[in-house]
Amino acid sequence: MHIDHIAGDKMYIDFAGEKLHLVNKSTGEITNAEVFISVLGASQLTYVEVVLSQCKEDFISCCEHALVYYGGVPKAIVPDNLKSAVTKSSLYEPTLNQAFENFALHYSTTILPARSYKPKDKSLVEGAVRIAYQRIYSVLDRRVFYTLEELNAAIYKITEQHNNTRFSGRPYSRRDLFEEIERSALHPLPTLAYEFKRQQYSTVSVNGHICLKEDKHYYSVHYGYIGKKIKAMYSTTQVDVFYNYVLIASHKRDRKPYGYTTNPDHLASTHRYITEWNPDRFIKWAESIDNDVKTFITRLMDSKAHPEQAYKACQGVLGFERKVGRERLIKACRRAIEYENYSYNAIKSILENKYDMLSYAEITAEIPDHENIRGESYYQ
Repeated sequence: MHIDHIAGDKMYIDFAGEKLHLVNKSTGEITNAEVFISVLGASQLTYVEVVLSQCKEDFISCCEHALVYYGGVPKAIVPDNLKSAVTKSSLYEPTLNQAFENFALHYSTTILPARSYKPKDKSLVEGAVRIAYQRIYSVLDRRVFYTLEELNAAIYKITEQHNNTRFSGRPYSRRDLFEEIERSALHPLPTLAYEFKRQQYSTVSVNGHICLKEDKHYYSVHYGYIGKKIKAMYSTTQVDVFYNYVLIASHKRDRKPYGYTTNPDHLASTHRYITEWNPDRFIKWAESIDNDVKTFITRLMDSKAHPEQAYKACQGVLGFERKVGRERLIKACRRAIEYENYSYNAIKSILENKYDMLSYAEITAEIPDHENIRGESYYQ
């Protein structure tokens, strides 16, 4: 039966049965490459691309590249019943792969899977596959390719020649027919390209983070969702977290294993305060009081093997400003610097004994004479 195809109505897609090959330049190992072919119904304008597999990512990527090549979107896409497109085939209501359905929604088009074992439902693309064997495979079989980029560049050149070659017995080519009747019938492409996303279900841990298993990286979620089951949708660049279909967190994807990406607004007040502890924070706090306090805090942190060992001591020292006042804290730090004793207990002792309010001579004068005091003459 002859079928009249409507301009801008359908794009037929399929993978060729025969594969092309890539050669590893170092080892000589041969890798099979899948050949994706798409055809527009009315003009028969053809797009061909080679990918490493028929998996969802590669399949959807090919479909997107085909739409970009055509410069528009048809009303429907007609795939075969491959798993990347159809999860469960049915004569009446096939179940679409969720990722492919999301792709169709993004481009405002419809998926119309062909019936199983009915190649005539997509005879145009079946014919394009046969033409590809004649015009592409026959040329490329005599050449060696090392990368997908090289192979796709060669295929693109041959495909362009094919699209610009006139139909047998007709004064126009596929490209001519496309420009005349089909380009204007296609819906415009959306502003943003489709980004393939995977999903993962997790429970928010007690520290307010979820682990993206693929990267072993942790992302924060608001502390109110601790213990809740969430769904993470992630692409190559973004990680979005949903609870009951509501977006609750969004992060730039980081592939560093065992690293943490934390939004301070997600943390409870006590947790947030602790995560803000760092050397710069304490040094700036001390500097806002006085340079002598800054000197003391800097040397206190330098005296520890790791700055975090001094964080609580720094907090305690700077907290004396509220208890005894700024002036006394400044004098206590000066006294501790004279003693070269950089610790929280040194400041505490100076303030409790009011050594900050006495001169050095007054402090030494308070020491009573007794037989154990030898005096400076003893050391001459």
